[in-house]
Amino acid sequence: MIRLNWHWQEIGEWEAPLTARFNRAGRFRSVLGGFRLVSRLGDGVFWYVLMLTLLAAYGLAALPAVLNMVLAGLAATLIYKWLKKTTLRPRPCHQFGQIVCLTAPLDRFSFPSGHTLHAVAFSLVVIQYYPALAWLVLPFSALVAVSRLVLGLHYPTDVLAGIALGGWWHWCRWWWCRACKIVGQKVRRELPVPSP
Repeated sequence: MIRLNWHWQEIGEWEAPLTARFNRAGRFRSVLGGFRLVSRLGDGVFWYVLMLTLLAAYGLAALPAVLNMVLAGLAATLIYKWLKKTTLRPRPCHQFGQIVCLTAPLDRFSFPSGHTLHAVAFSLVVIQYYPALAWLVLPFSALVAVSRLVLGLHYPTDVLAGIALGGWWHWCRWWWCRACKIVGQKVRRELPVPSP
């Protein structure tokens, strides 16, 4: 095992048994195939198809939701890439022999789960604009999160961090939009009314 800074080693040893338990579910061909498919769809395919479907179904009315999904995707990518480069936490399948990598990872490091972060960030935007789609995006996001554990790519804390960061990003975006709306309303009230 690689000796790590910032206590990743100790945290990883604590999480390894639970991670291995999830990972063992991948021994079953149907489970493995299903979670590989979910993981592949979580690479972006599911979200891109959803954006195109919203545009096809609702036309320009879907543009704010789609643009906010694009913004969420860009922000999530910046957040997780920065954190992965900063924390340098190896994936569990590279740290512990009992955890098997069951699909090719997109990068070398584990913390946080970028798939989970994106899934939560996208889901929250979709639900904000189209609450009736919660039945679709919430179960899919949960499956994405579990897939990271079953496939041996992440520890539970990586997935929990992805969930928290996706929620945090959505809250920050909501707060910023709300603040801009309030400031805009105040400025409009204080502007002199032009005389005819």
